[in-house]
Amino acid sequence: MATNVIMPSLGFDMTEGLLVRWLKNEGDPVEKGQAIAEIETEKATVEIEAVASGILGRIIVQAGETVAVGTVIGVIAGAGEEVAAVPVPPPPSPPAPVFEAGEGVAPSEARVKTSPVARKMAEEAGLDPSRIKGTGPGGRVLERDVQAAIAARSAPEPPGVPAGPAPGATVPLNRMRRTIARRMTESKTTAPHFYVTVEINMDDAMKMREQLNGLAPEAERISVNDLIVAAAARTLTRFPALNASYRDGNLEMHPQVNIGIAVALEDGLIPPVLRDADKKTLKRIAAESRALTERARANKLRSDDLGGGTFTVSNLGMFDVDEFIAIINPPEAAILAVGAVTRRPVAAAGEIRIASLMKTTLSVDHRVADGAQAGRFMQEFKKLLENPVTLLTG
Repeated sequence: MATNVIMPSLGFDMTEGLLVRWLKNEGDPVEKGQAIAEIETEKATVEIEAVASGILGRIIVQAGETVAVGTVIGVIAGAGEEVAAVPVPPPPSPPAPVFEAGEGVAPSEARVKTSPVARKMAEEAGLDPSRIKGTGPGGRVLERDVQAAIAARSAPEPPGVPAGPAPGATVPLNRMRRTIARRMTESKTTAPHFYVTVEINMDDAMKMREQLNGLAPEAERISVNDLIVAAAARTLTRFPALNASYRDGNLEMHPQVNIGIAVALEDGLIPPVLRDADKKTLKRIAAESRALTERARANKLRSDDLGGGTFTVSNLGMFDVDEFIAIINPPEAAILAVGAVTRRPVAAAGEIRIASLMKTTLSVDHRVADGAQAGRFMQEFKKLLENPVTLLTG
């Protein structure tokens, strides 16, 4: 039986994606779980995996085309099924009719074929799509064509001028930065944020980590962030409101604890998701977090690495940041900002000693929870990290 390959949704606000390339040709055998194509979203290039084994019987959407989420982009033929017999699904519902010249749009807009993403990018850059040479099917203007036009317009004309934007120049944001700008503006203007900060004594956590890593190969070592993710996941099971989303006057209580791990890329942050984090051992959290981070930095994320997050951890400790406040990643209800573990003097039992301390700040959507709930969450989170042996059980 034939299986459709569709353009997936990788986030609550994703509406379309660009098919970058096919990794298989028509007629090639494919195995379930094998990467067969790459798509580009607003924040990353992601691999699409086959949902069934068989033969790639039809390629419907060609490389370079942008299509809506849910569009059938290819078909996998089942075992023993004739490739030539694989039906081609009907195209998605046609877009709104294009007006002819003189009916509300300029003649150039009526004639030019432009992908929705490319059209929006051109508008934001102040470019006329009809003046951009398209490299897509039938001369269709794609995102890469607009990017090339922007780069050409911004390129310095005189020879010998250093590369990079000149002082006072206006530099168009790339796709990722535009997405971050839009989503963070939406978050700060629609979700009433409040913040709770605690300082955690990490002496025992750091000692336990050192002991565990002394017995493990380098590839299986545990990071400070792994301890934080494990503690946050355990704490979320006790405070489900902070693992929820506010939607239209209601709370959507998520059945899974899916923690986004913010990874710093050259163009911005991307939060691949560690799913069912509360059900995983510390060792497994470490292994999966490392794999997610490596795929994100190599631009090799899979379709199930993104979307569906219920809580995010953002750690800037590796940059020697002591403390910061993060903006909630919608539609989540909270995000945890983590600073560096530093050795500082503390007063204990009537004397001064040096301890490993870490400041963390929880940003919370006030529509979902109040200060008391956030305070109890941080109290429990702190307790787990200051008694880290509890993270090894379960």
